[in-house]
Amino acid sequence: MAEPLVNQFGADVPEAIARMIAAVHPAFEAARFMRDVLQGYDELALMPRGKHIARALYRHLPQDYTQAIHILLASLDQPHGRPAGLSMASFLYLPHTMFVAEFGLNHFEASMLAEYQLTQRFTAEFSIRPFFQQHEAATLARFKLWASDPNPHVRRLVSEGSRPRLPWASRLPVFQKNPAPVLALLDLLKDDPELYVRRSVANNLNDIGKDHPELLAKTAKQWLKGASDERRWIVQHALRSAVKRGEAGALAVLGFGQSANVEVGKASLTPKRVVMGEKVNIAFEVSNTSAQPQEVLVDFCIHYVKANGKTSAKVFKLKVLRLAPRETVRLSKTVSTAEMTTRKHHAGKHRVDVLLNGQARALGAFELASVATK
Repeated sequence: MAEPLVNQFGADVPEAIARMIAAVHPAFEAARFMRDVLQGYDELALMPRGKHIARALYRHLPQDYTQAIHILLASLDQPHGRPAGLSMASFLYLPHTMFVAEFGLNHFEASMLAEYQLTQRFTAEFSIRPFFQQHEAATLARFKLWASDPNPHVRRLVSEGSRPRLPWASRLPVFQKNPAPVLALLDLLKDDPELYVRRSVANNLNDIGKDHPELLAKTAKQWLKGASDERRWIVQHALRSAVKRGEAGALAVLGFGQSANVEVGKASLTPKRVVMGEKVNIAFEVSNTSAQPQEVLVDFCIHYVKANGKTSAKVFKLKVLRLAPRETVRLSKTVSTAEMTTRKHHAGKHRVDVLLNGQARALGAFELASVATK
């Protein structure tokens, strides 16, 4: 089992921050700071630890925010003494971003300077959210400037920080209602040279599509005009959730707006009865009944049983089939029923469909049992 991430965010984190600050601000009382931080520290989860440190910094740095943030920024590149190669090395700066988000809202320029520097070391995608909520126009204007910044981490902040539905962050309801200002930013980044940035652009556009499916399809169609391979990838990645939902507009943009002229046969789900933790194999044939070649988008969907007995559909990507006239292709996929952090399994009958150009056809069902029968 992987080591919990919080284990890499122990007392050595505030100790490192204290050393870095003391190196540039000798008046900082590191020992008092550490006594304060360690009160109740071990009982906290990862993100609360970051906020706990940020609030301790507020109590032990000068009360003038501009002076305090100047000290913090001056300390960023001081030796921290933590082991090299930690998977969470950049999380050292998590408390700094939380400090800005909680105490810097009334100091826009000083905080934007901090966000600019911090996002190049960690990420300011979470700490920028309160600034959109309190200083929408000014933050949008700053993001427009940063969209052409030479640093890819800064450009990524423009797309990631403006996502209306950024995971693990507060939503931006104003942009959920009217995403036009965000789309204007994404338009500046749609041909960014860095995949790191382009992936964020696609994720933002995917977010927008959850609230505005027609606007997503319209934007995707526009972006595909004269598109490079890189921009085509953005569009396909941005449409992934809409395709899983079977939205006609998204499917049409990708060339799968027509019903597939195919037959599905020889479906098998084995075993028919699966004990939790085991695997089930889903297989079937797709036959082109036409005298013309066809491209068919093939996915499949499992209707997972929930705790209340109802079901929730989960779509799994398969492939795009390029079928010759009268050609038959057999497809298969093995799915695990082991417990996951993102899905809890429940006993019951699980229906399975194949999705052909977004349209469902039944394949059968398997029974998921909590224990094996003798």
